[in-house]
Amino acid sequence: MIEEFTDGTLEEKIKNAIDLMAAMVVEELAADEHRDACEVLSEFMSSDTAKLLYDESSKLWWSGPSDIAEQYRNELSRKHVQRAAP
Repeated sequence: MIEEFTDGTLEEKIKNAIDLMAAMVVEELAADEHRDACEVLSEFMSSDTAKLLYDESSKLWWSGPSDIAEQYRNELSRKHVQRAAP
């Protein structure tokens, strides 16, 4: 049992879970926005939300894809408001 935690497999499983979560978020965003998933993927992966998702210590990957998608939408809204402000 201890070997399972020290041989890197747990870390690999976490990385795979994060990748899966990112894919699920992108699929949800693409479906909601009627856009190509490849375009959404590129935009999402360059976001602060994606950086936070891939920071294992943030535990954002524990959230569901809808929560993460909402956080990403909020990020986009904040950035849009900041650009529009004089």
